[in-house]
Amino acid sequence: MMTTTTTSTATVSTSPAASFAGSQAPTSGSLNAEHLATTSLAELNDAAGLLTRVDRKYLVPLERAQELVGGLSSEARVLEIDGRRRFSYASTYFDTPGLEAFMLTARKRRRRFKVRTRTYLDSGLCFLEVKTRGARGTTVKRRMGYHPDDASRLTGSGRAFVAACLASTGVAGPAAARDIAAALRPVLATTYERTTLHLPRAEARATIDTALTWRRLTPGVRTRTAGVAGAPQALRPAHLTAAIDGGEPVAVAGVAVVETKNPATPSPADRALWDAGHRPARISKYATGMALLHPELPANRWYRTLTHELADLFGTDRSSLESMGATRATASAAPAHPRSDTGPEKNPRRRGQKP
Repeated sequence: MMTTTTTSTATVSTSPAASFAGSQAPTSGSLNAEHLATTSLAELNDAAGLLTRVDRKYLVPLERAQELVGGLSSEARVLEIDGRRRFSYASTYFDTPGLEAFMLTARKRRRRFKVRTRTYLDSGLCFLEVKTRGARGTTVKRRMGYHPDDASRLTGSGRAFVAACLASTGVAGPAAARDIAAALRPVLATTYERTTLHLPRAEARATIDTALTWRRLTPGVRTRTAGVAGAPQALRPAHLTAAIDGGEPVAVAGVAVVETKNPATPSPADRALWDAGHRPARISKYATGMALLHPELPANRWYRTLTHELADLFGTDRSSLESMGATRATASAAPAHPRSDTGPEKNPRRRGQKP
């Protein structure tokens, strides 16, 4: 669960589409929302405003996402623009050579950040976005208009914008922020299709992302952690590893990412998912994708996501992943420095007892 403050409103346009080198709209695993009443972008933005909200993410089978849409038909409205109810997105994520943004997230540091371009493939609109952590765990998103031809790189003005965002939010001092911005390079590309629902009575919204793909933009780094026990990426089949190493996109078929955005109390979408047995999942398109595509990276925070909701990507039965999880738990429970003596402990100290 995450509380979010956003400094921008939803933007989707369907003006004549531009051509993007290397960016193709996803085409499979679509969601059907044709039976829902509609809402416009202006209505959605007016209702959303600038809210501090609680965000929850779920990874569910596509058919369950379809059932969710059907069950909300009496109270949900779907965003429609120029006859479209499903919109194609492409994002490029940037990080330093040492993957500082990823590592800060993996280690749950409060002063973490994320930098990406987001392109609306149906319209040609593109934005450079910077996400940082604000007060009390809120997430602050700032963005600037960006030329779609520059979506896969950072321009001089783009790096200056990133540096200013990092400095103003306290992620780093002005000089360090400029150094981080100067070192950023593209590391991950994603595409997906998004359907946006508005639940006006609950003052909530939900997005449903399908046809998600991840593509690695940098080579993997061979380290001693690549084959450690308990790393789910170690079970990637050879064909998947070869595709990843060759820069091919990895498609997540038959799965939808549902994100609910509520002012305070859980929305009808949350309650419907809970009633169906689904609980919020730890997933970040950037961090989870990087953990999947780079077996040398730490994946503890996304272990359950990789070994449960995304288990089919590994081409193995879940029992293998579960047994590996048992090995991981046993290894983590073992003492770091085994005692060399077998006799009774000298000077035992109980909790609360002074030395």
